[in-house]
Amino acid sequence: MANRDIDLKALARETRLVAATRQFSEHGMVNPAVYHASTVLFPTLAAYHARTQPYLYGRRGTPTSEALAAAVATIEGGFAAKICPSGLAAVTTTLLGFLKTGDHLLMTDSVYQPTRKFCDGMLKDLGIETTYYDPLIGAGVAGLMRPNTRMVYMESPGSLTMEVQDVPAMAAAAHEGGALAVIDNTWSSGHFFNAFTHGCDISVQAATKYLVGHSDAMLGTITTTEAAWPQLAAQYLLLGQCAGPDDIYLALRGIRTLDVRLVRHMENALQVANWLAGRPEVSRVHYPALPGDAGHALWQRDFTGASGLFSVVLAPFPPHAVAAMLDDLALFGMGASWGGYESLVVPFDVSSYRTATTWSPQGPALRFHIGLENPADLMSDLQAGFARLNAAR
Repeated sequence: MANRDIDLKALARETRLVAATRQFSEHGMVNPAVYHASTVLFPTLAAYHARTQPYLYGRRGTPTSEALAAAVATIEGGFAAKICPSGLAAVTTTLLGFLKTGDHLLMTDSVYQPTRKFCDGMLKDLGIETTYYDPLIGAGVAGLMRPNTRMVYMESPGSLTMEVQDVPAMAAAAHEGGALAVIDNTWSSGHFFNAFTHGCDISVQAATKYLVGHSDAMLGTITTTEAAWPQLAAQYLLLGQCAGPDDIYLALRGIRTLDVRLVRHMENALQVANWLAGRPEVSRVHYPALPGDAGHALWQRDFTGASGLFSVVLAPFPPHAVAAMLDDLALFGMGASWGGYESLVVPFDVSSYRTATTWSPQGPALRFHIGLENPADLMSDLQAGFARLNAAR
């Protein structure tokens, strides 16, 4: 029964998360086996030369990595997927795999900062030019296209500042100009936003976040259309990318509960974000799922849900007051990444590196990840933090 063929496309989104990868389960076991492999043996010299058996070498894939790749492609709605050892590795593999010297890249100004550093560092050294654009440019990105523009890279919502991009319009402009449309789809995990039905050719994710879901593994994913797949598969192999089997197992386990976790993250985040929006210490909340957010209309049009990540801008407070608020929070940790079961908060300031747009928040900015705790407890923790903030003003 576990290996019975299932038409995953005929199933509801939640069911697909559970049913995906059944073909990789053996001996009645519910979960696919975790293969630790480098050497793969061949039965004969003829088989070694023919190289037609399904697995050739650990780096080239095992049933474990194949299972996760199949699950991710199912979640994203793409043709096929590859697994990388981190989210940034997925980004850099995509950029290096499809760009060459002399090419031009259009990159959203709201992109994840390590991606920007890669563009301004290695891609520049390789003779690949990057132009940053206003994430809200929409179809106007067509005016930035050049004859050598090979990729339009999006991230929606934008890292830290949460701008929602008009992905269908931008993907259409990219294709009209002969370029690929690529998106960092980590915020939705592919579960609440289908990049491919909205026109994208490639979707990358930091699977470290919601796919793993427990803050205990580093992974990245790249999913493509059928047309883009051969080039990605070849370049992925040349770049020597692969991920460890135990991390892959943690992602496979996390995927089974992705829907219920994301729904709870969204419900909790909406409660906390609404509460924060009414606080006198908060100037504004950047969360597309809130009706008053600038990106709400596009989010409502294109997304089927929201994650637990958003940002806020406080009223003007000195740094020592913000430290007083954050240092003694009991339930909110301070640390990089997000997507796990726990709530997090970190301060940020993008004004020093934005180039196509200006970020002038007029107050300290904080990024929140709302976890799976009871929202009443989270708001109580923040209320005590605001008391410290005001006392130290």
